[in-house]
This record gives sequence, structure tokens and C-alpha cells, in this order.
Amino acid sequence: MKSLRELLGPCKEEIWSQLSKEIGTDYQQGSLFKAGKVILSHRQWEIILDTYTVSTGNSATTYTRMRVPYVNTDGFRFRIYRKNIFSGLGKLLGMQDIEIGDPYFDEEFIIQGRPEDMVMRLFANMNIRKLIQNHPNIHFQVKDDEGIFSKKFPEGVDELYFQTIGVIKDKQHLKDLFDLFSEVLEELCRLGSAYENEPGVTLQ
Repeated sequence: MKSLRELLGPCKEEIWSQLSKEIGTDYQQGSLFKAGKVILSHRQWEIILDTYTVSTGNSATTYTRMRVPYVNTDGFRFRIYRKNIFSGLGKLLGMQDIEIGDPYFDEEFIIQGRPEDMVMRLFANMNIRKLIQNHPNIHFQVKDDEGIFSKKFPEGVDELYFQTIGVIKDKQHLKDLFDLFSEVLEELCRLGSAYENEPGVTLQ
């Protein structure tokens, strides 16, 4: 009879600990009420990978998320996710889908944001598009904070934020996500939407 580990595979802590060593950082062990996390420093930014769970009645859903706060110089916003059966409903409710001129990308993803020319310039970066395409289920955006029950940021600070349902235990997908965050932060600096040497803003 197979063991539980053989049936389910390595646990998150084991995979994420291995990931941390491979990318040159430390895995911070969790506790009873707090999930473990991986923190990768890129220039002045701290990119945080962790999980959180939302309970609704008798069920609970766990999400993997990655996030990094940064000083947003111009209020730029975007959101991107793969098309699904509810995408048409979003358009009916008035959400504008921006097409960037890449046939595959425009067919597979919904992109929204403002100003539109900045969205076009950001996603003109081929490396960003490739890293997004590598992830099977992506919801990636700039948001102003984490809601009324969580982290509040100072004026002018926003958060680059990714989430997906479930616990990601594929190391290559996680490495690609760290690369995506690093590439987007660099591109935001080139576009003048983030500072190359900004004051430190952390989530810890």
C-alpha cells in the first residue's frame, strides 16, 4: 500500500524550501496561524510568495499568491487573466478588453488597465508575455492595497499582485513567477511608472 507522501507527492514546505535554496534565498517556516513564505530580494524590492486560505461555511479554499509593494509614480493600473466562460459577462458590465496586437495573446487573455497606451507599452515586452503564457492559470494585477482587513499602504504605494487557486508546487512555475515580477518591475521603471531607487516598502 502506498504511503500518503507517495499518493500526494512532496508537501509545500519541502518544495518551497528546495526552491528557496535554488534561487538563493531562505524559506521562512510558518506557524499554526501563519503560512510559510519565500522572500526574494530584487534590487530594493522584496517579492513575497505565500499562501492564504478563505473559509466559507463548511469549505475552505487555499490560494497561492505573490506580491510586492512599490511606489507607483503615476497611478498606472492593469489586470490580466486567461479568458474563461465568464469573460463575456465582464465585457457586458463595461470592463474594457485591451488588445495589444499579438494574435495568440489577444485570443488567450483579457487585459484591462489605464492609461491604455501604458498597458500597450508594458505588454510590448516579449519576455513579459512569454512568462505570462507559461503559467496555466494567472490573475495578475496592480492593486492599491490588500483590502480593509489587511495591509494598508502609504499614499502613492501600490502592490504588484498575483494569485491562483490551490498550492503551486511546480518549482519551474514558481521561478517563472519570480522572473515575471522582476521583469515587470524593471519595465515599470523604464516606463517611468516606478522608481529605480525608491524608499523601502515591505509587507512584513
